[in-house]
Amino acid sequence: MREVAVLGIGQTRVDEQWDKSLRELAGDAVLEALHDAGAQRADGLFIGNMMSGSANHQQHLGAYISDWVGMRFAEGLKIESACSSGAAAFRSALMAVASGDLDIAIAAGVEKMTDSPGGEITAELATAADADWEVDHGISFVALNALVMQRYMYEYGWKHEDFAQFSINAHANGAHNSNARFQKAISLETYNKAVMIADPINVMDASPIGDGAAAVVLVSADKLRSNNGRPLIRIVGSGAATDSTAVHGRKDPLWLKAAELSAQKAYRQAGIGPQEIDLFEQHDAFTIMATLSLEATGFSERGQGVRLAVENEIGIKGKIPVATRGGLKARGHPVGATGMYQLVEVVQQLRGEAGETQVEGARYGMAQNIGGSGSNIITHILKAD
Repeated sequence: MREVAVLGIGQTRVDEQWDKSLRELAGDAVLEALHDAGAQRADGLFIGNMMSGSANHQQHLGAYISDWVGMRFAEGLKIESACSSGAAAFRSALMAVASGDLDIAIAAGVEKMTDSPGGEITAELATAADADWEVDHGISFVALNALVMQRYMYEYGWKHEDFAQFSINAHANGAHNSNARFQKAISLETYNKAVMIADPINVMDASPIGDGAAAVVLVSADKLRSNNGRPLIRIVGSGAATDSTAVHGRKDPLWLKAAELSAQKAYRQAGIGPQEIDLFEQHDAFTIMATLSLEATGFSERGQGVRLAVENEIGIKGKIPVATRGGLKARGHPVGATGMYQLVEVVQQLRGEAGETQVEGARYGMAQNIGGSGSNIITHILKAD
C-alpha cells in the first residue's frame, strides 16, 4: 500500500446558505481544494452525505457533483454513513489512492439542511438510530444523548455545569474561524441560562445544523516531494469500527467501543499512542459525546473525561486541544460534511495556518467522526513532515 498525503483543502462557511444549491456548495469546496492543490481535476470524487435524497430530493451525488466541477467521466460515488459520512468518504478516497487504483482523488462532504422544515430534519436525523427499537418509540437523537448523559452523571457524580467548558472552549475558538457558524465567545452564565432541550441537555450542550461543504485532494506521498514550501501532510493512521445501532443493545452504554477500536487501529498504523497526539478534532455533537470520546480514545480514564474540561486541559495550550476551530458546537454540524471539516481543520493546524487558534508545534493531529449514537466511528491520524 502506498502512503497518501493531503495536497489541497477547501471549505465553505457553515451557515444558512439560502443563495447556494447543494451542488454549488459542494462545488465551491471541491474547486477551492483543487486550487489549493494546484491541480485541474482528479481521477475520482467521493462525496460524503447523509440526507440529500430527502432534504434536497437529489441522490446520485457522485455523478452530479463530478459533472458540476468539470470532472465528467471521472469515478464518482456518494458515501453514506449517517453523521460519519464525511470521514467515510475520506477513508474511501484514501484506500483508492493507497491501493494504486487512483493517482489523485478528492474526498468531500456536503449537506444542505436549512431549506427543509425543522421537523423533517429531526426525523431524518433519527434515521441514524434504530428504526424498530428506538425511533418507533418516539425517541429523538437529543433524547437518546440526554439519557446517556443522565446515566453518566449518576454513575460518576458530575454536575451539569461541569460540562460547560466543552461549549465555552468551542465558542472561544470558533470566534477566530471565519468559516464557523457561530463566531462569538460565550460565558458560563450563558451556558447555565440556556434553554433546556431534553434534561440535562440544553441548547449549549448541542451542536447546530447548517449548510456547508469541505473537501481535500489526496495523492500518493511518494510522488510528492514538496508542497509549495508547506509541510507534507501524510495520513499515517485510519481505522473504522461499528457497534449496535441501538444504544440499549450495547454491553455498556457509557463506553464508545467503536471509538476505542477505530482509534486503536489508527494508533497502531501510526506507531504512536494518544500521548503523541497534539490536537484532537472530536465529534462534539453533544457535550456528553465529547466526554465519552476522550475516554474511549485514551486521553482520559473512564468517568474522568469531564475533568479535562473542568481543568481546561482541552484548550489550545492544554493537554489535548479539542474543537480548535470551533468544533461541531460553534463551527456547526452539517452532518454529512462534518467529518471533512474536521480533517480540513487538522490540516490547517499541521500546516500552521490556524491563526489565533494555532496549536504551537503541532505535528500529529487526530480526527474522529461519529455516526449515529456511536454505532459507526471512523478515526484518522495525520502527520506533518
